[in-house]
Amino acid sequence: MPEVIRLRRETADLRARLRSHPLIAQAQGVLRGRYRLPDPQTAFALLQHSSQTHNVKLRTLAAALLRMDRPDPDSPLWFPRRTPEEAPALPFLPGLRPGEVNRGTVVKTVLGQALEVLGSDMGDVQLADPVSGPRMEQHHGFGREFLDFFAHVGEGETACATAAARARPVMSDIATDRVFSDTAREVILATGSRTAHSIPMTGASRQVVGVFSVHSSQAGRGLTNAEAGILRQLATRAGLWLEWHERSVVLDALEDLHQRAQGADPEAAPRASSPESAPREAAPREASPRRSDSGSAP
Repeated sequence: MPEVIRLRRETADLRARLRSHPLIAQAQGVLRGRYRLPDPQTAFALLQHSSQTHNVKLRTLAAALLRMDRPDPDSPLWFPRRTPEEAPALPFLPGLRPGEVNRGTVVKTVLGQALEVLGSDMGDVQLADPVSGPRMEQHHGFGREFLDFFAHVGEGETACATAAARARPVMSDIATDRVFSDTAREVILATGSRTAHSIPMTGASRQVVGVFSVHSSQAGRGLTNAEAGILRQLATRAGLWLEWHERSVVLDALEDLHQRAQGADPEAAPRASSPESAPREAAPREASPRRSDSGSAP
């Protein structure tokens, strides 16, 4: 293995550990202090239980816990004035109720349909992460080097970051677009990609909640009006649903966590194995993908 590739992988692995471990450990600390829990294991068990009950990734739940204002200590509810919202329609998932489908299924389907529109076998989905910026949630057709290098995207470093910043679709010529560093360009060209289309997904608040990118091996491969229209509709529907999920399902999980922590019995609480030394995310139960592989996000 070339030394530069080995160093990139080691750096990516280290960054992943540094991102996930402190986040979950911080959430455990907040729970212990707020609810006077006896140890990190009890806090981790509560996080894990609410994560699994509401099918929300552990890291997503921990990040939400850290960024939300603390609940009123005298209130049994964290969000007492919140009213239920109906889930936005998902025409690209016929036969499934929008309020019952999980985020992983939505993201996988979005990528699969985007790939079909362009007849491509390379693409990925980045979702907004308030803690560390856009984070790869789903991918198809890429190798380890690409996934390690682009696990997280900084502002202005890639076409998808540019699309998110501008809140509009971006077409990039991989060989010539100045948005890519020389190293990033080399990594992308090695996959066989020559053109990338990055489409932002925007919620009702007009905030970009994510970006999906589809790559083509054909240089200068533009979109027809029909293709652009389909991708735009796909992004609109997905963006509305993803934002609803964040303010509905994720908040439901936080409410559940709050109520369980208030009534936690320190002696009876289940114990997770070594959460301080190696907190592991409880993967949500998701439908099997039709075209795409699982994302690399922990």
